[in-house]
Amino acid sequence: MSHAVARLRAARLARSEKPFIARGSRAVRCQACRLALSHCLCAWRPRVPAQSAMCLLMHDVEALKPSNTGWLIADVVADTSAFGWSRTAVEAELPALLSDPQWQPFLVFPGEYAAPERVVDAVRVTDGKRPLFVLLDATWTEARKMFRKSPYLDSLPVLGLQPEQLSRYRLRRSTRDDHLCTAEVAALCLELAGDQRAADALNAYLDVFSQHYLAAKAPRAVDLNDELHQHLQAFL
Repeated sequence: MSHAVARLRAARLARSEKPFIARGSRAVRCQACRLALSHCLCAWRPRVPAQSAMCLLMHDVEALKPSNTGWLIADVVADTSAFGWSRTAVEAELPALLSDPQWQPFLVFPGEYAAPERVVDAVRVTDGKRPLFVLLDATWTEARKMFRKSPYLDSLPVLGLQPEQLSRYRLRRSTRDDHLCTAEVAALCLELAGDQRAADALNAYLDVFSQHYLAAKAPRAVDLNDELHQHLQAFL
């Protein structure tokens, strides 16, 4: 199993003492895309190259949630790693990844929460390195806690994004429209790094994923020839 979030999900399920029951758990889901089989998304997974890499640091049950968009990032960006977050323990592979000389890691988080000298507003790499974006995949409250209580991230430059658009994510409630979901943040990072085609593919994939997810809940059929699917078709 090569999918980073799928591996993390399997490991999290293996150590669970009781089953995780997601909303809509009565639906028979595709194990590859997590959507109801009637609305499977597997045939619409984009195939695009990217110079950038992603590192998802995921709060406890995020990998188990069918609505999690970190899964979409791992679908689109080949070099995606995923780690479970714990306040008291760190997987050995995570510090090794962050110190690997082929990468220039950036911790993606609002700049006002970091010391000014750590904050950068552009993706600049040197010595032939490739950008590695570290994303805290959690609710906003959880992400702030992760930011404060992860000392192994304290040496990383903080990329403070300034999104111009409101979030399009409709699968979970948020008190603020300017809080982007993880896939939207990743797409902005790809764009800043010059991976425009991968950014466009991820945004198109998120739109179709959201459409399928909500249609499966209704339930209602999806028009596979509509504008969203036609847009995504260009990246298959």
